[in-house]
Amino acid sequence: MNTKHKLHPRNKHRGQYDFAKLAKTEPLLAPHIISNKLGKPSINFANSDAVKLLNRAILKVDYQVSDWDIPKGFLCPPIPGRVDYIHYLSDLLATTYQTKQRKKPALRGLDIGTGAGCIYPLLGRQVYQWQFVASDIDSKSIKSSQAILDANPTLNNAITLRLQNDNNRIFHGIINDGELFDFTLCNPPFHESLNQANAGSERKRRNLGTNKRGDSKLNFGGQNAELWCKGGEKAFVGKMISESVDFSQQVLWFSSLISNKDNLRPLKKKLEKIGAIEIKVVNMAQGQKVSRFLAWTFLTPQQQQLWCQSKPS
Repeated sequence: MNTKHKLHPRNKHRGQYDFAKLAKTEPLLAPHIISNKLGKPSINFANSDAVKLLNRAILKVDYQVSDWDIPKGFLCPPIPGRVDYIHYLSDLLATTYQTKQRKKPALRGLDIGTGAGCIYPLLGRQVYQWQFVASDIDSKSIKSSQAILDANPTLNNAITLRLQNDNNRIFHGIINDGELFDFTLCNPPFHESLNQANAGSERKRRNLGTNKRGDSKLNFGGQNAELWCKGGEKAFVGKMISESVDFSQQVLWFSSLISNKDNLRPLKKKLEKIGAIEIKVVNMAQGQKVSRFLAWTFLTPQQQQLWCQSKPS
């Protein structure tokens, strides 16, 4: 089922890709363009090289990111779903600031687990002119993201990268004393183990209609820290919730993608238990499936108003 029509109204990718325009901008994409079952131009989404080249072309054409690349084997994010999170998060912030999208003051966000592609900060900066701190536990991901920023000098001053040195920490060691963020966002590792992640890749391979087993990581790739952690998504976001209390006055809205809707109930209960003032679940399309993100704040409506009033217009 095509879920593109469910994407956010401001998402540029609600319709079909203009492959002719994309290939003109990124010539290496041209040999990968094929006809799908409906006779429409497409690519083989089981081919990791084709997917990466598609991303490069989209980022050039639609987001003015002139040079983007990631090392082989790292997570190659599907841009339509990633930018949907950005758009819906912008709606939440606009409601909080009680202002129209175009009139919002410059906002600052924290991306937890930015990966090798630094995709959320790139999209958030280019679409809404947000400032970012982007963190990751993997030094190779930080190095790759820095290479992207170095290749796009206009982005380097807007996005700061920070390496998380403690596997047991998420916000600690990243958010500095007195540092303020309007929002955090995160695409947490979903699987509970490497075996579970490999099984998920195998299911994806079958869904994409390929019988080739050589490329086990498939089109979107992914390293260990990107795909799995002990306890999976529920445990990771649970840890994030526990740590968020320590930064309750330094962040306006915390948020995280939640792939498994069954995780919402226990996570919401945990938030209620620790004293979150507002809890929101925002439904959206994420790639080729329906997803959502969980957002919470420890600030009362009055404190939120004071926060917004303190920002320069």
